[in-house]
Amino acid sequence: MDDLILEFIDYLNFEKGYSKHTLSNYKRDLKQYFKFLNNKEADREMISRYLKKLSDYGYSPSTIMRMHATLKSFYHYLMAEGKTKEDPTADFKLPKIGHRLPKALSIKDTFQLIKSSAKNPRDAAILELLYATGMRASEIIGLNVFDVNFQASLVKCLGKGEKERIVPLGDMAKKALNKYIEEIRPKNIKDDKPLFLDRNGTRLTRQSLWNMVKKYVKKSGVKEKTTTHTLRHSFATHLLEKGADLRTVQEMLGHSNIATTEIYTSVSRERLKKIYHDAHPRA
Repeated sequence: MDDLILEFIDYLNFEKGYSKHTLSNYKRDLKQYFKFLNNKEADREMISRYLKKLSDYGYSPSTIMRMHATLKSFYHYLMAEGKTKEDPTADFKLPKIGHRLPKALSIKDTFQLIKSSAKNPRDAAILELLYATGMRASEIIGLNVFDVNFQASLVKCLGKGEKERIVPLGDMAKKALNKYIEEIRPKNIKDDKPLFLDRNGTRLTRQSLWNMVKKYVKKSGVKEKTTTHTLRHSFATHLLEKGADLRTVQEMLGHSNIATTEIYTSVSRERLKKIYHDAHPRA
């Protein structure tokens, strides 16, 4: 299947003239999809299950729609080239995906989750960093050692569209990162660039990161459905609840449009209403 993906990417490159960034997205989307299939036959049910799984992992509606479009383009290409007899995406209607308000953990649950990783310096550093910076999973695993400036308490990351941004680094995250870099990372090193390494000494993968977070959610006893993106939502929500400026939060999240960030003000209002209704005797 790797050969078919490469052929398709070449087609998009040479025939359609797609950008390097778009080609990279297509390739990553397809590899992730076929990893999910695990050599099983592709049909509408499998595609539906796959897209639901993406939603469960916290992918945004726009990303899921992009994934769906990638699959449609891929199978359309295979049909046109005579490389398959059936197109599982034909007449497949993507369920309507609304713009649900992002779920944020309470501050208590967030601290509880991070505390559950205390015995593993690498995992503790990752959870601290996810919450301290609001970074996406792809941004966390893409970090290199030289992206962290301990003296200035800043971390540099590469976001969507290859856009670079600088995010402040809090004391707790800085302390956890320093412990990991000084005590644990040198023992596993095979590549001197990646900040977070797996047990083989190579860059941590997105799947490994997801599984790690899932493990600590279970260990911590946090009841809310929690992914790496939940910590990003919690970062933004907690900042705004404490009076942070919307434009500043937008910059730290790497949102190109402030309307995306404004969603979190709705989350804060919903949480305030819930607290009011739970606590007020005549609510």
